[in-house]
Amino acid sequence: MLEILAQAVINGLLIGGIYALVSIGVTLIFGVVKIVNFAQGEFVMIGMYISFFLATQFGVDPIVSLVVSMPVLFVIGVLIQHFLIRTVHTWYSDEVFHVGGLYIPVAKLIAFVLAMILSSLLWIFLHTTDLGKAMRAASQNRDVAQLMGINPNRVFAVALGIALALAGAAGSLLMPFYPAYPLVGQVFVLMAFVAVVLGTLGNVIGALVASLLMGVAESLGIQFIGADSGLIVVFALLLFTLAVRPSGLAGGRRR
Repeated sequence: MLEILAQAVINGLLIGGIYALVSIGVTLIFGVVKIVNFAQGEFVMIGMYISFFLATQFGVDPIVSLVVSMPVLFVIGVLIQHFLIRTVHTWYSDEVFHVGGLYIPVAKLIAFVLAMILSSLLWIFLHTTDLGKAMRAASQNRDVAQLMGINPNRVFAVALGIALALAGAAGSLLMPFYPAYPLVGQVFVLMAFVAVVLGTLGNVIGALVASLLMGVAESLGIQFIGADSGLIVVFALLLFTLAVRPSGLAGGRRR
């Protein structure tokens, strides 16, 4: 039994060294560039195919092919940074408000205020306009809404349009302080799904409250645990909430 356990530990440590190379790269990018590179695994795949091609076509040992794969991936990384990972610098990008010993970045404050305004306008639209009420009715029971004269296809088209408009607004608000790169959406869609589940599916207010809580949890995790621990803290919050309230913070209510 001890021999089996020791063998498992040895196997884990050996593959763990490879995991370390990949995770250190992710941490380096996050620490310096402030983005989470979800494509790091794809670059591992490129390195593997470079070694495979050299081994099959020229008989080069995979270990020796390090002298080729590392420079090639280095150049790819430089090109990606130069052409794909971009930011927009505005006059307020580096401005901050000082409140005692705290500082509030102006760009993030503007983005937060506008995000809250847009969220409030959406809530008002859903609760005070006929189209908004039709959208809520169609989301609760499509057949009954159709019997009441509501065209569900029109309602669904408007809902999708509004959702994508909000995504466009988020993208514009992020640009003054957050780098744009091809896979940046994966970060936000992951957080969005967690917020939707945490705040109860179909509940706008729940999603808003959950998003704010997640932002605070992520920031605290980065501050007190480590630069790459924000998502871990967020998922821990999700698991804790679902254990206590399986239906989410809003308790299954739809708004």
